[in-house]
Amino acid sequence: MDTQTATPLDDFVRLRPRLFGIAYRMLGVRADAEDIVQEAWLRWQNGGSLEARTPEAWLVTVVTRLSIDRLRGALTERERYVGPWLPEPLVEDTAASPESALEAAGDLSTAFLLMLERLAPEERAVFLLHQVFDFDYAEVAAMVGKTEAACRKVLQRARERVRAERPRFAVNRELHLELLGRFVQAARSADPAQVQALLAADATFTGDGGGKVKTTVRQVVGADRVGRLVAVIERKWSNADTRHDIITVNGAPGVLTWRNGMPDAITSIHIEDGRIAAIYVVRNPDKLGGLAGLRA
Repeated sequence: MDTQTATPLDDFVRLRPRLFGIAYRMLGVRADAEDIVQEAWLRWQNGGSLEARTPEAWLVTVVTRLSIDRLRGALTERERYVGPWLPEPLVEDTAASPESALEAAGDLSTAFLLMLERLAPEERAVFLLHQVFDFDYAEVAAMVGKTEAACRKVLQRARERVRAERPRFAVNRELHLELLGRFVQAARSADPAQVQALLAADATFTGDGGGKVKTTVRQVVGADRVGRLVAVIERKWSNADTRHDIITVNGAPGVLTWRNGMPDAITSIHIEDGRIAAIYVVRNPDKLGGLAGLRA
């Protein structure tokens, strides 16, 4: 599209996937991210498009600052959350969804989003804008309202806190899919040894029920304990109406479990050195609401 003839609506529609991607990675909650993008659109309509030097810089700045403010409140809410908190899964079900339209830039995995939880709101914003969305220091400084020197210090501190670089979270889709399929088969066998054979020695299992459904109340650590837990879950909870579907969740293969015709859980895995290093299971029904359009 010719940028000289693009309307404010055209600019917003073009940038919406990036705006949603920033807000979701900041907040880890789809509804909150959509609210932030909607607020940015209202401000864009109400004069923002007239005062902006460039649409992207203006809109990203608004979304970033709104996300920082919203995250400060969310962190207080998460302190009261029952059990471990996991990001709301983004399931690719329709090409028209904002989740599906997310640009490929950067990381979206549950492991990466949890890594971001170690960062304060402004640290997270600077880290994402520079490391994931490739804005330079001058652009980031303008977006978060700091000097370039301050942003460099914030980013250095963020890197030290996470002690991880972006390539660690790169997804080899073929390996991921193959190992996930083997995991589903091992889990369905209800044999702890088969599950354990796929796990790293220090593998973890994190369940998010939000205090509304049964799951682990704290993280389970160690291949032996995780293997036995997965086997027990399958043995106790599965029946003839249980089905495990391989889906795309947060940009990588995951598992949607149906029980009695309803979405019951979404499972994601994190792989390191060819083994499953972490298992994340979201059962909180509030975080499965986006699956209402799917059918068993």
